[in-house]
Amino acid sequence: MASHIRNFSIIAHIDHGKSTLADRMLEMTGTIEPRHMHEQVLDEMDLERERGITIKMAPVRMKWTYRGTEYVLNLIDTPGHVDFSYEVSRALTAVEGVVLLVDATQGVEAQTLSVLSVAKHLHLVIIPVVSKIDAPNARTSDIASELALLLQCPESSVLLASGKTGQGVTDVLNAVVERIPPPRPGGAGVQGLIFDFGYSDHRGVIIYMRVFGGTIKKGDALRFVAAEADFIALEVGTLAPEERPCHELVEGEIGYVVTGIKKPGIASVGDTVTSVKNPAPALAGYRAPTPVIWASVYPESQDDLATVRQSLERLRLSDSSLSFEEESSGVMGKGFRCGFLGMLHLEIVIERLKREFNLALVVTTPTTIYEITRTNGVVENIYSPARMPDDGTAVRIRELWAQISVISPPEYLGGVSQLLYDHEAIVGNTTTLPDGKIEQHAEMPLRELMRGFFDRLKSVSSGYASLSYELQGLKDADVVRLDVLVAEELVPAFSRIVSRRRLGQEAESMVEKLEKLLPRQMFELKIQARSGGRILASRRKSAMKKDVTQHMYGGDITRKMKLREKQKRGKKKMLARGKVEIPHDVFLKVVKEN
Repeated sequence: MASHIRNFSIIAHIDHGKSTLADRMLEMTGTIEPRHMHEQVLDEMDLERERGITIKMAPVRMKWTYRGTEYVLNLIDTPGHVDFSYEVSRALTAVEGVVLLVDATQGVEAQTLSVLSVAKHLHLVIIPVVSKIDAPNARTSDIASELALLLQCPESSVLLASGKTGQGVTDVLNAVVERIPPPRPGGAGVQGLIFDFGYSDHRGVIIYMRVFGGTIKKGDALRFVAAEADFIALEVGTLAPEERPCHELVEGEIGYVVTGIKKPGIASVGDTVTSVKNPAPALAGYRAPTPVIWASVYPESQDDLATVRQSLERLRLSDSSLSFEEESSGVMGKGFRCGFLGMLHLEIVIERLKREFNLALVVTTPTTIYEITRTNGVVENIYSPARMPDDGTAVRIRELWAQISVISPPEYLGGVSQLLYDHEAIVGNTTTLPDGKIEQHAEMPLRELMRGFFDRLKSVSSGYASLSYELQGLKDADVVRLDVLVAEELVPAFSRIVSRRRLGQEAESMVEKLEKLLPRQMFELKIQARSGGRILASRRKSAMKKDVTQHMYGGDITRKMKLREKQKRGKKKMLARGKVEIPHDVFLKVVKEN
């Protein structure tokens, strides 16, 4: 049976046609009936279909007849975004080969090279495929030559396909059978690698796994090795792409196991499942998901606090990389400090909270983690601007850095280089790729990468540049905390950690922005940016004017004077209190623009 199994994955940069090719494979293998066929079948979330990206991995089992013999093809459709690189690397560990997909109109891009290096490191068989060959501006022969040079293989081995029309998809399926080897024999005992998982209200956590050794049956007592938690397999089966229960999952197969667990934090990507009776060691390469950016999430109404907590716990049942803890703010009330894998991960989680749980949220500006060494020698990690010392007690601050790779056409080299300088990058090697594009390597603070770098990169390169990055470690940082005061009251949601060299610029930008966004009050509104005990920028928004005597006509002037004096005293009283209700949309606009 194992000799007729082929486990493979499709790897590509975002928007290179990965999901469309998977759709055609499902259609041509008869896995899905034509009447049930629609675009992006494996992308179940509305968010995935709207954006045309894959967010969660989706395994699917197909059957393909080649030269009279029926083969089982297990495909794992993986995300293309760099935020989910660890999940992709675990999925690649579960297969023997990959289809490397490159857009005929775009060519090789940064994330393609990044995932390709992982596939090479794992010694996977690589099938190069040029996609979107039906596009009017396709450079099929050039991209095929480029791929052949990149992989150092004959150009004849590069396949040409179109997921849209189905052209060449049969050749890709045949190549999967021909070139990718069957699963290798596993070790002693039951070993299954978890590469993804989901959650059902009735059945609990459902893990998706590749069986490397032994057999897993319904009713077996199993154990998560890393989590050290036991459970009973309530159901086992394969996915096509809907769940199809079966008697057992044998060595080499990819399928699902229903655990019945309804507690977050137990199942995680990369963990190993083994038997309780005869436990086997964990498979190599597991690491716990580590958040790299943090943001505070507050409900618009404090009445929704319990709902937000339940919603986050529910999301964590299907996303172990999401972490959160409760915190409180004097202005914002109670909320949650959440950790994310990157900016896209943050955007997806917030969007899901709004859509799936109908929540109105205020999200603070995201920050990375900082290591603070105080004057008394105490070392602590902080991830909130409010916790950054602003009183001179920090003698050393270190922050996360990233190794980035930017690929762009040569005519945009100047603009990209200037952008790297503006974002405090240390530029390293620059190489010319076979297709004439320039690849620039650089090191950059993660803080700067989050400061709209990707959007600005697309802007300066007219959308032709691509980016990939991986975290390096901690390096010394020259940063300070910038606070914003509205009516002389600190607003923690607007606090941020910024580079000292951009401190004045950020202060001016922040107060100008708030001057435009904040509504007028009945008293003069003072907006200030402060750092290190000094006011760096200030704006005053004039008070709302109201003629309290407009309803009066004729009579003694002293009647009007009394009303105006009363209004003046009222404004002084309001100014003394200084309480300003900042509208929800102002927070959203400030966060979005930053």
